[in-house]
Amino acid sequence: MITQALINSIKEEEGFSSHVYKDTLGVLTIGFGTNLKEGISREEAHALLEIRLKNKIKGLISAKPIVENINSVRQDVLANMAYQLGVTGVLKFKKMWEALDRLDFKTASKEMMDSKWYQQTPARCERLATQMYKG
Repeated sequence: MITQALINSIKEEEGFSSHVYKDTLGVLTIGFGTNLKEGISREEAHALLEIRLKNKIKGLISAKPIVENINSVRQDVLANMAYQLGVTGVLKFKKMWEALDRLDFKTASKEMMDSKWYQQTPARCERLATQMYKG
């Protein structure tokens, strides 16, 4: 059974690292002693995805309150971009944000396509730009 006392004990024994490091045996480790050599389960990956998405969305809303005033499809587009590029990366799309402030989704979509991001991942960018345009 997992108790709070057990969790606290492991946290104390293992310590915390937000970055990958090699433990005393040279095994890549992160967090509270999570052995990366073992990989992670689909369930763990899903939980991590949800946590990271929530943080990206919070960051977007904090930086650009307009995010809360557009529909969920377009919010998802911005969250998807932030997951791939980071919030800071998405904030660099200045002309896209200017268009979003005007609720001009056609121009916002065009500005997404007119980017280095499009050159790097064209299929993803096209899908998301279409969703931004059509809502």
